[in-house]
Amino acid sequence: MRGSGVMTNTMNHTPSHDPRLARALILDELFDLTLYQSLREISGPELQTMLDELISIETQHLAFWQRFFNMPISALDPARRFRLRSIILICRLFGATTVHLVLEAIEVHGVRKYLSLWEKYKDGPLGAAVRGILEDEFKHEDAIVTRLAARKINPDRIRNIFLGFNDGLVEILGAVSGFFAAFGQPSPVLIAGLTTAVAGSLSMAAGAYVAVSSENEVRRTERGRARFLGEDGESAEAEESSFRSALIVGISYFAGAAVPILPVLFGAKTAVVSVIAGGATVVLVSMVLAFLSGMNVRKRILTNLFMIAGAVGITYGIGILVRTLLGVSL
Repeated sequence: MRGSGVMTNTMNHTPSHDPRLARALILDELFDLTLYQSLREISGPELQTMLDELISIETQHLAFWQRFFNMPISALDPARRFRLRSIILICRLFGATTVHLVLEAIEVHGVRKYLSLWEKYKDGPLGAAVRGILEDEFKHEDAIVTRLAARKINPDRIRNIFLGFNDGLVEILGAVSGFFAAFGQPSPVLIAGLTTAVAGSLSMAAGAYVAVSSENEVRRTERGRARFLGEDGESAEAEESSFRSALIVGISYFAGAAVPILPVLFGAKTAVVSVIAGGATVVLVSMVLAFLSGMNVRKRILTNLFMIAGAVGITYGIGILVRTLLGVSL
């Protein structure tokens, strides 16, 4: 295992450490190992080969931390067991693509966690140990996961779908709240909400089309420059379809916008049901986004809920103001 020399040297020390940090590091590696073992049981031959490599690495990482901290923990805590079962269930339902997304997300979380620890403890034994783990993360695990990524999916595109969905949800939830405050009746709210959602999705799609088209033009120019200079212009990043990007962004935005509109369509008389539906959906989307991108889940959820509260509060206040000043009534 790469980095084993560094880690072996640290075994001669008796490091002082925070027991909570030690427990968390061991449980995180145990979680990853158990997850990889569980995913192997539900995956095909190609994924099984990759998972076997990851299992070998995680087994060594777990054993190292157990020895380093002298804490032979061998069972997951309830929270991690629940998370493990949830991930396995989702992977069973959605197949290999989801398995690979999970593997990449675990890799991102691991790298960010260990980089943060190394920055904090790099002058001590724990820092040297973390450095060895990071070498494995960068040189082994990342290579293993990336090897399959090029053939399976584009994780950035998946994340963009969720981000477009989130934008549509927050924007139209704010609009529905403002319309209810101004009109007080579901029919005009439904009409206004649908109109705004369609306009917003078309606008987002057009923006994505222009942005990707511009990026493609830059890539073509760079390839032309490379060819002129006798360099390898074929190694440049492949162009992305402008139309496909626009379609993905537009559809994901409209899907998010539908969340606060559907309660009105099915008879909601106030914005309360839309706000509850939007809030619950934002929590779920925030958890998925945080998992895929390696962000802190709690921070992501609180940020999005704060955005929703702000959007709903401001637009509702504007609706009341418009209704009061202009005498809107239906």
